[in-house]
Amino acid sequence: MDLKEKIAAQLPDWRARVTKLVKETGDVKVGEVNIGQVYGGMRSVKALVTDISYVDPNEGIRLRGYTIPELLEKLPRPAGAEMPYAGGLYYLLLVGEIPTPEQAMEVENEWKKRNQLPAHVEQVLRSMPAGTHPMTLFSQGLLALQTDSIFVRDYEAGLLNKENYWEAALEDSLNLTAKLPGLAALIYNLKYRGGKQEKPDTALDWSASFAQLIGKGDDPGYMDLMRLYFVIHSDHESGNVSAHATHLVGSALSDVYYATSAGMNGLAGPLHGLANQDCLKWLLDVRAKFDQFPTRDQLEQFAWDTLNAGQVIPGYGHAVLRKPDPRFMAQLEFGLKHMADDELFRLVNMVYEVVPGVLGQLGKVKNPWPNVDAISGTLQYHYGVREFDFYTVMFGVSRILGVSANLVWARALGQPIERPKSLTTAMLEQIAESARVAA
Repeated sequence: MDLKEKIAAQLPDWRARVTKLVKETGDVKVGEVNIGQVYGGMRSVKALVTDISYVDPNEGIRLRGYTIPELLEKLPRPAGAEMPYAGGLYYLLLVGEIPTPEQAMEVENEWKKRNQLPAHVEQVLRSMPAGTHPMTLFSQGLLALQTDSIFVRDYEAGLLNKENYWEAALEDSLNLTAKLPGLAALIYNLKYRGGKQEKPDTALDWSASFAQLIGKGDDPGYMDLMRLYFVIHSDHESGNVSAHATHLVGSALSDVYYATSAGMNGLAGPLHGLANQDCLKWLLDVRAKFDQFPTRDQLEQFAWDTLNAGQVIPGYGHAVLRKPDPRFMAQLEFGLKHMADDELFRLVNMVYEVVPGVLGQLGKVKNPWPNVDAISGTLQYHYGVREFDFYTVMFGVSRILGVSANLVWARALGQPIERPKSLTTAMLEQIAESARVAA
């Protein structure tokens, strides 16, 4: 397989590069940690490494060095489609090179060969109560797939060593990612379509297959939306909860199924993957407030009312970015082309014009611009996918592309188990007092 050969060809240089860096310059400081960061969730602490993605404050997320606009331009796409193959993106994440159309299709075809869900996975999900949250089902589905882990099989058989851990991790990652559209669609159909299942269309690419499996096989617009969605949500450095949780669990040599299930449990939290739902709810509240489409003045007052009530305006602000999120802008451009007259989309556009000015008047908001969550739910809503609690599952399908690629490279480079040191509050107080006296 070209994908495996490409990674293998890079490893000698990468391993030598990392070994030299740690051996010769391992004592060089890359930052300092203060008490506020220790107590503040390690915000901005430079303590992780990934070469797959980086959040540039001015350019937004870069995947293997490419910005979102560059990716949407350069990645191969299916004939007649506006947006690229997810298989091409996965090739890029794993190999670090923009694939040819043939290389992108190689990944897509590998996925098609591996996409069959084991019967016991559906049995596990069907056994759950009807009110079970979709993210609970998604996490359980990932764990149910773990029974087929090649890494565990070969590790227990004594067939693996540190040099080839990555090969088993790659096989597991390809097997897992191949099954994600089918797993997510199964959950959607069990929850919202009375268990109705669609016969898979084997001619479709990975992203379009998800759309077809949830009953949208006749909607090319929605297929293109999902191609866009799965690309832009795929990775976001290693410090966010879902990525870091996956890395942490994987560092114990837990396989990709255990690790991504842990990551998805983090993604399910209100402070992480549920943000897109909160954004859409806020927009619907705005629409419900007024008898007709609001004026700019009415929207501005609604924004101030939200802030004065001690609440945030969801979808605005970002821990790193200092400009509008390019992922937001990509979706905005998609919406302007496909749903410019949709009332909710028009409201998103007006919020984009009004809210940054409101937040700027507060004088303490570092980034008043929209992030990816400010619009993603609106686009799903337009195409009829209006089950809010399912949105995070789709986010998870995309995010597993990035975190699984990171896991393969963590095993390839022999990254160790993660184990930071803890301090007591008394120790921190003593450190603070020593610093005061020294000053």
